Amino acid sequence: MKSSMARRTECYVDTSAFIAFLDRSDSHHALFRRLFSAPPPLISSALVVAEGHGWFLRRYDRRWASQFLAFLDVLPGFTLRGFDASELAKTRVIVKKFSDQDITLADAHGLAIMRELKIGCCWSTDRRLGLDGVPLVVGGTRDARAESVLHSG
Repeated sequence: MKSSMARRTECYVDTSAFIAFLDRSDSHHALFRRLFSAPPPLISSALVVAEGHGWFLRRYDRRWASQFLAFLDVLPGFTLRGFDASELAKTRVIVKKFSDQDITLADAHGLAIMRELKIGCCWSTDRRLGLDGVPLVVGGTRDARAESVLHSG
């Protein structure tokens, strides 16, 4: 058992990472299969879960959407951040800050979570999740901090 001092860096996980892992036809499947095989503590938004469920439902069917939810139930070290009026207020600040971007509430909530918790890694293929400077594991903004998360453990 590792001590709390050896705890790996927490990462934010976006819808695109879940899709890439669960959909073998995704071009980033191999990377996310490797990442999810031994994940650090992960956190995500309830809006990401809604977005992912809807994606699997529309792209495939109810069975895939249910399997996505079942996967989240067994994902070790996974924390789900709810979305209520106080989270909406934080998200509005992000939407306003990046008003020149086509940013969804789900993306803005992710940015707000990463900012508030000072998360230094984001599992996403969506460049908008890197707007605040948090390194993405995919998307052209991967840097040494993201690389260290991939190889820590």
